[in-house]
Amino acid sequence: MEKTWATSLDLHLDVPAAGTRGVRAALVHALREAVRSGRLAPGTRLPSSRALAADLGLARNTVAEAYAELVAEGRLTARQGSGTRVAPRPAPPTGPARRAAPPRRTPPRPTYDLAVGTADASAFPRADWIAATRRALATAPYERFGYHDLPLGVPELRTALAGYLARARGVRADPGRIVICAGFKQGLALLGRLLHRMGVREAGVEGYTLWFHSESLERAGLRTRPLAVDDHGADVTGLDAYGDAGAVLLTPAHQYPWGVPLHPARRSAVVDWASRTGGLVLEDDYDGEFRYDRQPVGALQGLAPEHVVYMGTASKSLAPGLRLGWLVLPEHLVDAFLALKAGGEWSVGTLDQLTLAELITSGAYDRHIRSTRLRYRRRRDQLVAALAEHAPHIRATGIAAGLHAVLTLPPGTERPTVQAAAVQGLALHGLSRYRHPEATQEPREGLIVAYGAPPEHTWSQALEALLRVLPPGE
Repeated sequence: MEKTWATSLDLHLDVPAAGTRGVRAALVHALREAVRSGRLAPGTRLPSSRALAADLGLARNTVAEAYAELVAEGRLTARQGSGTRVAPRPAPPTGPARRAAPPRRTPPRPTYDLAVGTADASAFPRADWIAATRRALATAPYERFGYHDLPLGVPELRTALAGYLARARGVRADPGRIVICAGFKQGLALLGRLLHRMGVREAGVEGYTLWFHSESLERAGLRTRPLAVDDHGADVTGLDAYGDAGAVLLTPAHQYPWGVPLHPARRSAVVDWASRTGGLVLEDDYDGEFRYDRQPVGALQGLAPEHVVYMGTASKSLAPGLRLGWLVLPEHLVDAFLALKAGGEWSVGTLDQLTLAELITSGAYDRHIRSTRLRYRRRRDQLVAALAEHAPHIRATGIAAGLHAVLTLPPGTERPTVQAAAVQGLALHGLSRYRHPEATQEPREGLIVAYGAPPEHTWSQALEALLRVLPPGE
């Protein structure tokens, strides 16, 4: 009968009963099988003979002799100061007797990426984050690391966000209406499911928008109906034509991809629509802090807190890898949303939430926003200046805010330009990628230039690569 043992270094061994083998032989067999099967990888450090003997209830000499035998076989190595480890595996045979498996073909990563509107990951405030983590760990009560805060989010972060969003974005909320999510996508997916449970079957979306906006709502069982987009943002008067639409998803501070704010008259109109029909406005405030030419446009939620769900994220201000997002819900939706989120949805780690709360309350978050805002404005200005000098026939729009610009192109040039960029290792997206499949407005051709994405040390080379692939003027 076999016995399972766990050592002080979490080494798991199945040591069979000694029988006729003897204790040492049984231990050698167990170790040899663990190495041969690959469960103990090359370089894995093993417990000392004294520690393993104590855990297994054996004599130390028995373990030492077993180690010595496996060292002699070449399965283990023993060096002064580095202990006993699993030996490196010999190289596999070559030649006709063994054919190497064909390498997996993965798409090559672009040399420069101007396609995705993310923040510059090299700008992440590592020193401030580490300092905030230390302070958060030193002051957090023990109960914060339990289960009870998981669906809603820790109160420290919800309180910090309530104050910050009110001050910086004009959001009207108390901490009890803020829910922390694992990024924007999780929040939107949950909202779609909640709307479906409430009987909503159609939702308005911007006719040009991020494709996962529509996909998230459609996966929840909603049909998405596109609204025309022009220089004043989404034409929300189209909602009345969609009589069955129970919600609308907008990017009012900085429409993606056109980069224009929702006109004040249309902001009032969509709030009126929600009040009149009982519909819900889903507000994606994805880069509301990054406005360069004047004060940021306030959140739409401030006009009608009981008819608008405000959605924010740290993906642009800090980094998408944090998976930190938040919703400010109308009071009547909080309980239903939490019941849905608590039913098996993943939650954000407590420590990251406490760290972000400390970053906000200490003022480090505001300092980081101001610093990165200057960095991205400088890139925006360099892009505009380079176009004026080298491609004056190409116009950049949507540049008053955000981390990207739209370059309008002559008809028939969008697709060849994107293809030419790919050949040169430059990732670019065309406007057509963001057009809703049911949109009826006339298509326009252009490029989305995500000038915020490249690391600082590659930005100038990425800009030069962009200028090389732009279509020439007439």
